[in-house]
Amino acid sequence: MKKRVVLHFPTGLVDKPIVYRLVKDFDLEFNILKAEVNPKEEGVLVLEIKGDDQNYKKGLAYLKSSGVKTQSLSEDVAMDKNKCVDCTVCIPLCPTQALEQNPKTLEVNFIQEKCIACGICIKACPYAAMSISL
Repeated sequence: MKKRVVLHFPTGLVDKPIVYRLVKDFDLEFNILKAEVNPKEEGVLVLEIKGDDQNYKKGLAYLKSSGVKTQSLSEDVAMDKNKCVDCTVCIPLCPTQALEQNPKTLEVNFIQEKCIACGICIKACPYAAMSISL
């Protein structure tokens, strides 16, 4: 099983080796997709976590019990099709190709499974059609 998750670290946990425990204690692999860590402030990690389903659940329970807020990555980035005018400004900027143009309709499509919540599309969209809540 492989899932993408966003971890929000409060001030007191930023300098603790909490993610290391996912590997050591729960036999999970992780890949850091995005990291924003400010010493003595807060941190946000976007991880792709791979491993046994039961170990994954135990690992997330450990994170929550340690004070880390967790959420599925799919909850973070959204496209408002009512605001999007299909200008395609976002497409070449997306590092994971989560945005693409339909060759038949010329509409911009958002593929949430590819998104790593980097925020580039949000800053680039002149119509504020992309949003994020981290």
